[in-house]
Amino acid sequence: MNEKNENVLYLPLTKKWFLMIKSGIKKEEYRDLTKFYYSRLTKTIDEKVVFKNFDIIEFTMGYPKKDETNRRIRYKFGGISIGKGNPLWGAKYGKEYFIIKIGERIAI
Repeated sequence: MNEKNENVLYLPLTKKWFLMIKSGIKKEEYRDLTKFYYSRLTKTIDEKVVFKNFDIIEFTMGYPKKDETNRRIRYKFGGISIGKGNPLWGAKYGKEYFIIKIGERIAI
């Protein structure tokens, strides 16, 4: 949580994907189906695994300092699913990922 009590998903990106999201071209982000991302993106309720819900996604270009706001962008969280991603947006053909939907851009 941050100072506004928002539930934020922080995701670092390389410059290429950061700029594609910032320009509005890339509408979803992919993360491998690893133990690490299962722990970040899912939770267990009544013995059932469900996706976590976030208010905001904050993408960073690499790992910027707090005052480097030009390397941070925020969007409304659009949900998570598992499926095959778009190869033009970084997914390997035929591979399944966590698909993180990117909503409307919001100010930092």
